[in-house]
Amino acid sequence: MDMIDHDLLAYLEGFITPKRKQRFLDILEDRTKFITVAVEDVYQMHNMSAVIRSCDIFGIQEAHLIENRYGKRLDKSISMGAQQWVDTKRYNTTTSCIEALKKEGYRIVATTPHENGVLLPDFELNEKTALFFGTERDGLSQEVMDKADSYLTIPMVGFTESLNISVSAAIILHRLTSLMKKSDLNWQLTEKEKLERRLDWTKKSVRSVADVLARFYGRK
Repeated sequence: MDMIDHDLLAYLEGFITPKRKQRFLDILEDRTKFITVAVEDVYQMHNMSAVIRSCDIFGIQEAHLIENRYGKRLDKSISMGAQQWVDTKRYNTTTSCIEALKKEGYRIVATTPHENGVLLPDFELNEKTALFFGTERDGLSQEVMDKADSYLTIPMVGFTESLNISVSAAIILHRLTSLMKKSDLNWQLTEKEKLERRLDWTKKSVRSVADVLARFYGRK
């Protein structure tokens, strides 16, 4: 952030309570981009929204939504405001999402109950990881399966062969973020990323923020 952004942040924080400001600081200490989530063509809105909510709960700062077939299906009422705090990136194709994530250095991990994947308790988290989740009925596309660097499976011992996508995401994120925080990995956001999120979240917390920003820039 440049100097005017620091000034702007200080100005905007005057419009929120000290408790809320501290809450942002505390949450940002547990935020990460080391693990990210990609959701491919989920039809049921509440499932996609619940995944975003799990990202927020477990400190995942970015989620990637591939919307080939069903369009924008994030249901704000289900995600309970989580879309304000998790950065969502949207893609028209699976190809563009995978390419973007690989360019950022992510290992592509396909979550699936059907492949001979690594069982969740045995999964090693040693590099930036993008977890791909697929449709409720069909799972991930063949493209993801072909381009994945590895496969991840939740152990199941019952008659049911698969879990709801939002449940799968919550189980996997709980396990992997716990593993991550116990490691020596450099998983936290950079100071620049923390400042950017503080500014963004503070803007979203200020009433009539457009008027407040106009006053700030008018003073400048």
